[in-house]
Amino acid sequence: MRVKICGITQPQQATAIASLGATALGFICVPASPRYVTATQIRAAVTQLPDDIDKIGVFANASIEEISQIVKVSGLTCVQLHGDETPDFCHQLRQQIPNVEILKALRVRSFDHLEQASIYSQHVNTLLLDAYHPQQLGGTGKTLDWEMLEKFHPSRPWFLAGGLTPENILEALSQVKPDGIDLSSGVEIQPGDKDLNKVALLFERLKAKG
Repeated sequence: MRVKICGITQPQQATAIASLGATALGFICVPASPRYVTATQIRAAVTQLPDDIDKIGVFANASIEEISQIVKVSGLTCVQLHGDETPDFCHQLRQQIPNVEILKALRVRSFDHLEQASIYSQHVNTLLLDAYHPQQLGGTGKTLDWEMLEKFHPSRPWFLAGGLTPENILEALSQVKPDGIDLSSGVEIQPGDKDLNKVALLFERLKAKG
């Protein structure tokens, strides 16, 4: 299972989190976010990371040109679209950056939102389900209705996000069978400053589960 720790802002934390067991690290490319980092800051962090770690840039309603440029400068291997990007936008972006994984985040409020997954699946590599919040795009600490996701079997691999913590991860995984999990605020001291003890505890719990 893929394990993504999102909202990384410090290069030394990126290296530590990768060594603890994360398979993917997320960098927020949304200027309004308290976890925002520039392409140069991302480059400084990813150059120290092993090749087998996915370096994911999180964007929201950015232009295709902006995304392509940041990917080129920073060394990202994956782009996560966390705004109101349409399936057509995803298709166009795919043409522009064919060798980069495209991940579309869906903020789920009801079962109807899950139907969007099949439409997006035609144009992206991976899906991510996050909790809906009227003002915030992510990192809210709110959990999804896991019961609603028990019958969610999209044609693409998917990440479960939204309010996951070392304390509730095993309960979540007992109900839902995602291909990956994504944690941000659940392993933080404050936005952008990760709690390495909580990250270590997360991997202890996952290892105990087997």
